[in-house]
Amino acid sequence: MADFYAVTADEILQGKITDIYFERAKEILKKEGLSRLRVVAEVHAYSMPKGYEWAVLVGVSEVVKIFEGKEVDVYALPEGTIFRPVHPVMNIEGPYEEFCEFETVILGILRHSTSIATKAARCKKIAGDKALLFFGTRAVHPLLALIADRAAFIGGCDGISDVYGAEKLGLKPVGTMPHALIILFGEQVKAWKAFDKHMPEDVPRIALCDTWFDERVEALMAAEALGPRLYGVRFDTPSSRKGNMRRIVEEARWALDAKGFNHVKIIVSGGVDEDAIMQLRDVVDGFGVGTSIAFPPSIDLSMDIVEVEGEPRSKKGKLPGKKNLYRCWNCFEDYMVLSKVKMDSCPRCGSKVEEMLKPMVLKGKVVHEEKSPKEVREYVLKQLSLIKELKPAPSS
Repeated sequence: MADFYAVTADEILQGKITDIYFERAKEILKKEGLSRLRVVAEVHAYSMPKGYEWAVLVGVSEVVKIFEGKEVDVYALPEGTIFRPVHPVMNIEGPYEEFCEFETVILGILRHSTSIATKAARCKKIAGDKALLFFGTRAVHPLLALIADRAAFIGGCDGISDVYGAEKLGLKPVGTMPHALIILFGEQVKAWKAFDKHMPEDVPRIALCDTWFDERVEALMAAEALGPRLYGVRFDTPSSRKGNMRRIVEEARWALDAKGFNHVKIIVSGGVDEDAIMQLRDVVDGFGVGTSIAFPPSIDLSMDIVEVEGEPRSKKGKLPGKKNLYRCWNCFEDYMVLSKVKMDSCPRCGSKVEEMLKPMVLKGKVVHEEKSPKEVREYVLKQLSLIKELKPAPSS
């Protein structure tokens, strides 16, 4: 590992990854006899990227491991919970010195995975029942690949291309073929037929159809070469040649159908974002999305003290006092209240509400039961089904 710029799990748990001002604060408080003050620190996002009204919380399962053995209680939204601005997503209660220097890594873990999962969820909401595949591993440092794969899958992606990430998540990797295969064969048909010849039967025959010729021409070539064995074609058209992608897809679809190749599906990849999915979702069968999910707008989670020794206290711009969050699953509305306020029913419809901040760590003992990525993804999809139709967020 010396050849890579990386830290170990032990170094993270030892608090070595931290901003210097936390170490200085801890030193000052200790010398002044204030380090054992009991506080409530709240994690929340008071603002979100333009066009965002919600985000998907991911990273809780990693964060709770930081608190094991420490004199703290941690309550948080379950992994994969959709949350809204200002609402608490995590409360950390205990002597400040127990977790002071860990704020940096707590926020780093939550922000990174939450941002990726949220972008994936937005893309999936717009894509609907069309396949959404994550091709973004190449956009991140390989030491972060599994983190990105997991967050993208949990957020709603139907599959991922990374072999190792798929293995760790209990999935089969998805993907077609690289341009390199076709270039080395020197001819598209030879490459497609070789793929069909050597790949296992459970691998869908999806031909990459944009290497040298027009997409419509290559799609017909692939359909004629493989016939009923061809599952689909993928257009990974570079931006310099893309033109009107919808027209390209419509033309290819028409030509395939006219020749009797109605069974051939069309997958689009290469620079796909929310707007492209919206424009193409009714004419394609699936999307390969990479950079826009791997490098999403940041969900600006922050941590602030909101209570000291039982007294509500916070900096300006943040609401003081320990809070709780209740959800009405009938209205899909959340209600933030002070922790001393108990809610039983939804003010809007009268349905029973659920207390959403669940115990994760109690007196240093982890009580959180980690769910499988597939279970968390199903939880995310359930919530997405309750959200109104999305419009693509404005590009930055």
